[in-house]
Amino acid sequence: MPYIDGFVLAVPTANREKFIEHARRFDPVFIEFGATRVIEGWGDDVPEGKVTDFRRAVQAKDDETVAFSWVEWPDKATRDAGMKKMMEDPRMDPAANPMPFDGKRMIFGGFDSVVELGG
Repeated sequence: MPYIDGFVLAVPTANREKFIEHARRFDPVFIEFGATRVIEGWGDDVPEGKVTDFRRAVQAKDDETVAFSWVEWPDKATRDAGMKKMMEDPRMDPAANPMPFDGKRMIFGGFDSVVELGG
């Protein structure tokens, strides 16, 4: 089963197209370095919770939309090697490919797949 990197971030709603453009430049590098699939999701039905929720988790403001993204890798070893290459790649320099969101409020992590249905 694949290894998954997940990301939750708050993007200024006005930057939706910039977010998509950024992903179109950035995401192919994941594939180049071994990822099998990249998904970028734009918040559509992100409810407010009673205790916690996606918006609170990234301190989203009223004029921001929560984005949820994930990268699938064949395994953790491929992910670790790919992420190392990405961090060394000059295309990942924020000056060359600035993020259209506050990266300090991004939540991310790596996950082992434990159940997979469908295909």
